[in-house]
Amino acid sequence: MSGHSHFSTIKRKKEAEDKKRGQIFSKMTQVIALAAKEGKNPEANVKLKNAIEEAKRVNLPKSLVEKAIQKGSGELGGEKLESFLFEAYGPGNISLLIEGITDNKKRALGEIKKILTENRGKLVAEGAIKWQFEKKGVILLKPENKEQAELITIDSGAENFEWQEDVLKIYTKVEKLETVKKNLDQKIEESFIAWVAKEKIQAEDITKLIESLLDNNDVQKVYSNLK
Repeated sequence: MSGHSHFSTIKRKKEAEDKKRGQIFSKMTQVIALAAKEGKNPEANVKLKNAIEEAKRVNLPKSLVEKAIQKGSGELGGEKLESFLFEAYGPGNISLLIEGITDNKKRALGEIKKILTENRGKLVAEGAIKWQFEKKGVILLKPENKEQAELITIDSGAENFEWQEDVLKIYTKVEKLETVKKNLDQKIEESFIAWVAKEKIQAEDITKLIESLLDNNDVQKVYSNLK
């Protein structure tokens, strides 16, 4: 009996991992397809270039990358995707920006509204939250020499930086992201565009709410002003 139980546990764990990986792949192909609308050449389309870099980090198969580019550029038929940015309050008046890609904005709005309501949150009107955030380029490094990395960062044209344990988090103006990456001349763990809160506040934990939002197939990122 215990052997059967152990097998069932392993099976459930594998199924959960497969489901999570499938969701990550699905969301990543949406990002690539939407970026490819602005051109299928990554050297001339920074959004697409960054999307492909992110796809490599999550081990998205090359065949899926190519298919997503073909869909986005119009070579293949399929659903019409559009991006969205919903604004909301979470428990403790935490400000949230919910970013995503969908083929049905009305459906996505309804699903996100339901998740917020179930977790003591609520949607707010456009513009009520966004002013509390700034769009920034973000670069993550794991340098061996922290002091040297800080000096290089200061000279790179970055706006500022902070340490999160052994990760150096660098902030840039959006239009300077690629330039700063080149100036750093170091192995970059990750780089992306993000909404960064101008001021952060102390409040109760909202992990459950954020995880519930990210479990939605249309939601790509959730940003908050939680300290």
